[in-house]
Order: sequence, then structure tokens, then C-alpha cells
Amino acid sequence: MSPRNKEEAEWIAAFVAARTDATFLPLYRLHSPRLFRIALRITGGRTGEAEEVVQEVWTRALSRLDRFEGNSALSTWLQGIAINCMRERRRSTEREQSISDEDQADLADRDTMSADASTGFGHVELEALDLAVAALPIGFREIVTLHDIEGQTHKQIAEILGISIGTSKSQLARARRRLRHLLAQPQQLKRERS
Repeated sequence: MSPRNKEEAEWIAAFVAARTDATFLPLYRLHSPRLFRIALRITGGRTGEAEEVVQEVWTRALSRLDRFEGNSALSTWLQGIAINCMRERRRSTEREQSISDEDQADLADRDTMSADASTGFGHVELEALDLAVAALPIGFREIVTLHDIEGQTHKQIAEILGISIGTSKSQLARARRRLRHLLAQPQQLKRERS
């Protein structure tokens, strides 16, 4: 067990034993910034929604922390909770809204994108990249955020999202193609965002 994991295990044990703000703060300070970044990217830059997701993650995690077995890193477990929170929010919103014919056509176009797009993103401004990531379908946004932005391995992503490693790899390849396509059309990106 690495020093950080040992220290983190001690923090978890202290929280489970005492359940005080003082025992919660080290865990919160360590993991919240990353959880917020992930939520912000996956929600398409909606700060308020990302903050609500982080709050929901901690509410759920703290009620279950005594059952955390440590089979994965705490960060991986928390990110899995975050993804589930965002998916539940999305399903709830989708029930309230119907998808228009134009949106359905756009989803079909995303699946038929050219597979011969070049690899790599080259030099891209951060704002353009943020806009492009926000314009990705949610599943692609999750994969790109976890792998390319947060540096998770395909094994960790598979665990977080509840998918196979092969699915993680193929979704990442498809997401990168879509991202390259969006980055090649900056004017369209700005229109989609407004």
C-alpha cells in the first residue's frame, strides 16, 4: 500500500469511527477538485450542475463509506458514484423532455462519422477543446474526460463506467474521431454552443 493510500485508509477509518467534519475534510479536500473537474466537463461546463453532482457524490459516498472495501482506489469509487449521479440526472431530464427529429438525425450522423480522421489533436486552444468536449454525446464526454483529461487507465474507466476494457478503448477511439471532427469546424462549434 502506497503512503498516500495508507494515509487515505486512515482518514476513511477515522471518518467511519467519528463521522465529524474534522475527519471528513481531508477526504473532501483530496478528492473534490477532481470530482468537480470531471462533473464540469461531463455536464458540458454547467458549473451549478457540477457542484450539485459533487454534493450528491459526497452524500452518497459518506453513507456508504463504512462498506468501502478498498478493492479499488477511493478516487475510482468516487468517480463511479459521480458518473452514476450524472447518468441519473440525465435520465430524469430526458424523461421530462422528448428528443426532437433534428436531435435524432444528429445522433445518427455521429455514428456514421468517417473512420479515416487523422490521429491526435495537434495544437488546440483550451477554449476550443472545452467547447468540443461539451458538444460530444455524453458517453463520449465521459470517456474523453476520464481518459484523456483525468488520465485514468482503461481498466479504471471500465470499473467506473461498468463496461469492458475493450468497450472503453473503442468508445475512446470513436470519441476522439468525433472530437477531431468538431475541432476541424470551429465555426460550427460556436453555433452549437450558443
